[in-house]
Amino acid sequence: MTETDFAEFDVVLVTGMSGAGRSTAAHVLEDIGWFVIDNLPPSMLQQAIELARGSEDISRIAVVVDVRGKSFFRDLNRTLESLGRDGIPVRTLFLESSDESLVRRFESSRRPHPLQGGQRITDGLAAERIALGDMRAIADVVIDTTALNVHDLRRKIEAAFGHQDVMKLHATVMSFGFKYGIPVDADLVADVRFLPNPHWIPELRPLNGLDETVASAVLAAPAAEVFLQLYSQLVQVIAPGYVDEGKRYVTIAMGCTGGKHRSVAMSENFAARLRIEGIETLVVHRDLGRE
Repeated sequence: MTETDFAEFDVVLVTGMSGAGRSTAAHVLEDIGWFVIDNLPPSMLQQAIELARGSEDISRIAVVVDVRGKSFFRDLNRTLESLGRDGIPVRTLFLESSDESLVRRFESSRRPHPLQGGQRITDGLAAERIALGDMRAIADVVIDTTALNVHDLRRKIEAAFGHQDVMKLHATVMSFGFKYGIPVDADLVADVRFLPNPHWIPELRPLNGLDETVASAVLAAPAAEVFLQLYSQLVQVIAPGYVDEGKRYVTIAMGCTGGKHRSVAMSENFAARLRIEGIETLVVHRDLGRE
């Protein structure tokens, strides 16, 4: 099969931490038209792709893999190298979550971590993070599901894989609160704590950045307009380089103290600017309602 044969054939490798949402991701991809194969041994990946490509009904295939196989990386690396030689592009979706969140999920399901053996869940998570370190480093899309519900996760996956235009940059703009930690899946982080804080205005304190009065107060600061202009110019500068290097999806995190007022208002405005500039953009407010 030649490179031309695969010109319009998309392949996504879905991996990541156990309990971080691989099964949910598989269901979402299936719902939006991907042919999904779950728990496929990496050694069989190329054969599965060739079989799928031979079907007239399949043009997009998503393969879910994990690290339970002892030969996981040896087989996977060999397969990815072979696919690359054949001109078959493979994108990687990596699902991440905090240890605290993953422990809660395993305890609530009353199932052991696949790598913990006779040890603690945290030991299994530590072993898995080490094993997946290289895959996370090269992933095209990293999604941290720590603070996401299934609907948020669905929206992020749909934004990244619900279309076939892979030659443009697609952005997620995420508001967050620094007191809850910087998002681990952020490619760019902007600190908007330099703006006046509506928290100290009694009538604005109970509201959030989605309310027009709060947004107007935040954006009224002269520095807000200058920042938004310069930061949108920055994205325009780096966008072509990201695309040329094969990075199609970027997460831009904007943080204030609690993720309620300034970061929310600035994220909404910034996302609107990116859309005007032709960048398909999704907005996620990670910590809104958390206080």
